[in-house]
Amino acid sequence: MARITVEDCLDNVDNRFELVMLAAKRARQIATGGRDPLVEDESDKATVIALREIAEGLITPEVLARQSEVEAEEELAASFETPIL
Repeated sequence: MARITVEDCLDNVDNRFELVMLAAKRARQIATGGRDPLVEDESDKATVIALREIAEGLITPEVLARQSEVEAEEELAASFETPIL
């Protein structure tokens, strides 16, 4: 298990606040089973996996925003497919 430092992550994110928000959102996605990790989990917790993804440049604020838009569109489409009782 490699150690992840804040400096590794800040190479891909503008500031620490944005890093915390991005890592929290991504860790929540991984922990709830909504999204699969983009790196090997190596028995790490969701927060460590999220930070590793950010450090490797696999997750950025833009990528996470795009994922959220797609999820919202899928939910909206599913709501139209559900029959009204």
